[in-house]
Amino acid sequence: MAPVSPASCAMDVRRSRGRRYPEPPHPYRNDYARDRDRVIHARAFRRLEAKTQVFTSRFSDHFRNRLTHTLEVAQIARTVAGALGLNTDLAEALALVHDIGHPPFGHAGERRLDASMRAYGERFDHNLHALRIVEQFEHRYPGFPGLNLTFEVREGIIKHSRDYAPDEYPALAEYLLGERPPLEAQLIDLVDEIAYNTADLDDGFEAHILDFEQLRAEVAVFDAAYAKVDRRYPQAPRKLKFNEALKHVLDRLATDLIETTRRRVEASGVHTVEDVRRHRDRLAGFSPEAAADNLSLKRFLNARLYSHAIIAEERDRSIAALDALFRFFLEHPDRLPKYYAELAASEPPHRVVCDYMAGMTDQFLLRQCREHLGASAGPLP
Repeated sequence: MAPVSPASCAMDVRRSRGRRYPEPPHPYRNDYARDRDRVIHARAFRRLEAKTQVFTSRFSDHFRNRLTHTLEVAQIARTVAGALGLNTDLAEALALVHDIGHPPFGHAGERRLDASMRAYGERFDHNLHALRIVEQFEHRYPGFPGLNLTFEVREGIIKHSRDYAPDEYPALAEYLLGERPPLEAQLIDLVDEIAYNTADLDDGFEAHILDFEQLRAEVAVFDAAYAKVDRRYPQAPRKLKFNEALKHVLDRLATDLIETTRRRVEASGVHTVEDVRRHRDRLAGFSPEAAADNLSLKRFLNARLYSHAIIAEERDRSIAALDALFRFFLEHPDRLPKYYAELAASEPPHRVVCDYMAGMTDQFLLRQCREHLGASAGPLP
């Protein structure tokens, strides 16, 4: 019997579990394409333009923000899904929505909000917050709350990067927590890593924070790519050779993801989306060699960029502002905007404050901190 192609496991939009609130079909856009468009038109999506990826906007207008990062993830996701014969509209919709729940100041902001919520026996998880955004917080249409996205997109929002134990998250029972998500969703976290590892190298080099010789010495996959480019273009400026080498690294990781996922699907015996769901493990992934290359990139960035004094100082001041504003609103819920102040009178104030602040952009949070706390907020970025 011939090996099964991943395309046989592509999510067919005609077999979608549908929307929470039924809608008539669109004459020329399938439901996953409509979901993609609804995400793009969401206010929470637009706010990603003013949320930190690694560098805050004061460093340069050229560096990635959370929105431009998201667009790069979507481009890679669509390419990888297309090469595997999967549903590119679903993959693109999931890539565009995957970071919509991120709070200000990147992962540091997420960790700070989570720590604040733990004091009340709760958590902050940007994937679960994203689900609440698309189901509750976005009010764009008169016929239903939220964006009324398809089941598969809502499922992928929470399951693209991890599995949630059914007994620990009973409120998410409808999302089949005991099963794997479709292959399109399984790709997203991996293409996210490809996107941010290569982009953060680019931005760190452009910012003159990363040392070029250290990079070549510590990241073998980049060194090999650069050596190849240097042989071909010996007279080219180093920055252009750097760009070309980085392109080779991205291509190597994306190609490996395609080829390894194809081999795993063929070896697994799965034939349908339901087989993928019931499979013990996720099938999308890197080969051991590419996984090691990817890990070397992450380790280098953690040691040489994310921990750099310039980045750490900016991050620490930003998180101090977030923490101070969180405590201020808890002590003075009447200073919240009218909608949230009224909500805080009937719901746990810490949850209302968290939801309000998670939606802020970096600069809006800092302005709120100056407005409400003034000099007592300390030096702000």
